[in-house]
Amino acid sequence: MNMKTQSLHNQLVEWRHDLHMNPQISFEEEYASNKVANLLKDFGLEVHQGIAKTGVVGVLKKGNSSKSIGIRADMDALPINEMNTFSYKSKIENRMHACGHDGHTSILLGAAKYLAEHGNFDGTVYFIFQPDEEKTQGAQAMIDDGLFTKFEIDEVFAFHNLPGMKTGSFASRAGTITASESLFKIELWGQGGHSALPHMGVDTITVGTQIINSLQSIVSRKLNPAVNGVVSVTGFSADGTENVLPGYALITGDSRSLSPESNKIIEDSMKDIVEGIAKAHNIKSSFSYYTRTNMTTNTADQVEAAMTAARTIVGKDMVDGNCEPKLFSEDFSQMTLVKPGCYILIGNGTEGPHGQSLHSSNYDFNDELLVIGSSYWSELVYQRLSSS
Repeated sequence: MNMKTQSLHNQLVEWRHDLHMNPQISFEEEYASNKVANLLKDFGLEVHQGIAKTGVVGVLKKGNSSKSIGIRADMDALPINEMNTFSYKSKIENRMHACGHDGHTSILLGAAKYLAEHGNFDGTVYFIFQPDEEKTQGAQAMIDDGLFTKFEIDEVFAFHNLPGMKTGSFASRAGTITASESLFKIELWGQGGHSALPHMGVDTITVGTQIINSLQSIVSRKLNPAVNGVVSVTGFSADGTENVLPGYALITGDSRSLSPESNKIIEDSMKDIVEGIAKAHNIKSSFSYYTRTNMTTNTADQVEAAMTAARTIVGKDMVDGNCEPKLFSEDFSQMTLVKPGCYILIGNGTEGPHGQSLHSSNYDFNDELLVIGSSYWSELVYQRLSSS
């Protein structure tokens, strides 16, 4: 292993634990935003704050080249109450860094510090600290606020830790790497009534459960088995009471897909199911489907660059350049719609809190990744902005 930032280990851990104790959610990340901005200024970077409210961009230029690279880290936490008991657990009730963004932020800070002090490159590095990845609105908000017009960024990179992958291993792929997320809403208007007289109305629980069960046939019967997709109902409510059958029901959820074609099949199939079952029961229905997050699509040249840097840092046996795509969503997708880029996965480990699922109240980011990750970003900058 070629660890450039080993001397920063203790500082990286201190930053990460401090961020972990002070988590804030979507567009409220003032603690992290201010900490990031102050540290970047201490490192001697040009700092731009208030991009999409709490977003920060640090600019580090060396040499005379017009070439540039953007590296993104996400800063937001989740509305989860932490169940861990270690000394640096969250100090804020129902707020937790349960996805490792505290680690991502600390890693990018480490790379900024190292490159400011030792960076032998020719060009400009843009260190992008993004709000609100969890609700997938932060990347687009930064773009709307001028990220790619105020700053001349040639290409963009980001990574996310992944529990279940060997600690410090890297994976990516050309093409689609993460799925789209689409939100759906189904409303049903039937005829409520007395629970002892169901024949005198059409209760929406009966109709709603038929719809929910039928939705599960879309992935298994409408999509090509070679193409992944997920349809998940996450909410079902009705206006009935103890002895009153409901006349109204609301069904909500989301779907994930890895291609626009699959997403369209899911949407059209859902619409047909809702309208067909509602018509069979002679009740009124409505259906809405909104794609909130696009698929993240990696560019082949950037994937090759990312994997080359990873092999330099951790060795070829720890790098998979053609991994399977993942069905979670990531709003880094919005950046790769505008610029060529690569989204990378880095193994968080398989044991203890490091192996717990993302968004689990028992999860924790693996501090072993702090030096690995910051060394990796530094190496990628060296390779993309070579001074030779």
